[in-house]
Amino acid sequence: MIRGFFFFIMLWITSFTSAQESTASKNVSTFTIEAPQLKTTKKIWIYLPKDYSATAKKYSVIYMHDAQNLFDAKTSFSGEWNVDEKLDSLKAPVIVVGIEHGNEKRIDELTPFKNEKYGGGNADNYLDFIVKTLKPYIDKNYRTKPKAKKTIIMGSSLGGLVSYYAILKYPEIFGKAGVFSPAFWFSNDIYTLTEQTPKIKTKIYFLCGDKESDDMVKDMTKMERLLDTKRCYCLHLTKSKIVKGGEHNEKLWRDGFVKAFLWLGY
Repeated sequence: MIRGFFFFIMLWITSFTSAQESTASKNVSTFTIEAPQLKTTKKIWIYLPKDYSATAKKYSVIYMHDAQNLFDAKTSFSGEWNVDEKLDSLKAPVIVVGIEHGNEKRIDELTPFKNEKYGGGNADNYLDFIVKTLKPYIDKNYRTKPKAKKTIIMGSSLGGLVSYYAILKYPEIFGKAGVFSPAFWFSNDIYTLTEQTPKIKTKIYFLCGDKESDDMVKDMTKMERLLDTKRCYCLHLTKSKIVKGGEHNEKLWRDGFVKAFLWLGY
C-alpha cells in the first residue's frame, strides 16, 4: 500500500501548483546555491529564530529534506509540517535549513542504494552536497554551532532513509537524527551497512504510524534491534514512537516534530 501511494505522490508532486497564499512565516527566507555534486542548483529554505537579528548568539542547526513541505502550505503536497510556527511557539534557539527535493530526481537523491524496480542510489552525491557545499556555506554566512552534537538531520519516508544513512556515513558531521517513517524497504543494503558499522553513537528519534503499511513498524523495529547490538541501551541514544492510527502523511510528521526536536535536544 505505502509503495503505491508513495510513487503516486512522486508523480503528482512534480506537476503540483497551488493558488493559495503562502503560509511561511517572516522568519523564513529562500536562496539558491550551486550543487556541483548533483550538477544542478538547489533552492534552500532557511528558518531563523525570532531573536536572530537582535542577538549575537550562535545556534544549533537542523538540516531537513523536502523543503517544499516544511514551512508553506502553498508549496506542500498535502499540508505542511508547520516547522516555523512550531519553533516560533517554543522560542527555540535553532536554525532550520530545508533542502528542496529534486522533483523527478528525488528518488535518486534520497536513496543510498538502487532498488531493482525503482532505481535510485545517488544519495552519496546528495549528502556530499550537504556536507561539502551547503553546510560550509551555512556555517560561514550564519551564526551556527557547527559541531556534530549541535547538528541534526531530519526527514520522512525517503528523507527518513537518507537521514539514517547520513549518520552512518558522516557521524562526525551529524550528531543527531530524526528518522520519520523511514523507507527501509527500498533496499536491504541499509541493514547490511548497519551491521558493518562498528560503533554508532548518534542520537536517533524514530517515528512511524501503525497504519502506514504492513511492513513499516516491522522494518523500523528491526533497525532499532540491530542498533541495540551496536551500543549500550543504557546510553539512551534511541527513542522510538509508534503512533496508533498514524498514516504516511504530513499530519503524522507535523504532529511528531516537536516531541522529536525536544527529545533530540539543541
